[in-house]
Amino acid sequence: MSQDGIVLVASVSIFNDDKVLIIKENKPTAIDKWNFPIGHVENGEDILYSAQREVKEETGFDVKLIGTTGVYNFVSNTNNQVILFHFVGEVTGGSLNLEEDVISDSKWIKVNELVTFENKDLREPSVIKQIINNLLQEKIYPIGVYNEQLI
Repeated sequence: MSQDGIVLVASVSIFNDDKVLIIKENKPTAIDKWNFPIGHVENGEDILYSAQREVKEETGFDVKLIGTTGVYNFVSNTNNQVILFHFVGEVTGGSLNLEEDVISDSKWIKVNELVTFENKDLREPSVIKQIINNLLQEKIYPIGVYNEQLI
């Protein structure tokens, strides 16, 4: 089976106190599946900026990126090779304002409660579960491991 292409995406575990925000996207490949706020890195866009932009667009929140759980490489259910940069962020402003045409639902949940979700309820469950595992084990690396985009 050949892959269709490489897709760069950035996602963020947004924390508010001891809870993290999860969302359901209004995409045919993601209907009724929970995920962290996520989106494509635009051509020429800085990965850190992309993560913050996607959070703002999807949730209405401004976030400060405080760490990363790593980079995840997988083939998606749409047959694309995905390189996902996952960050940890804190809310610094804004308010929850979901774009209804993009996001159908959201909720704040404790990370350890995410472990109980069935695979069918998660978008790309093996990746989400690895992120959850890294969060629970506090495998969060300094944001400084990412260099600023060079122009």
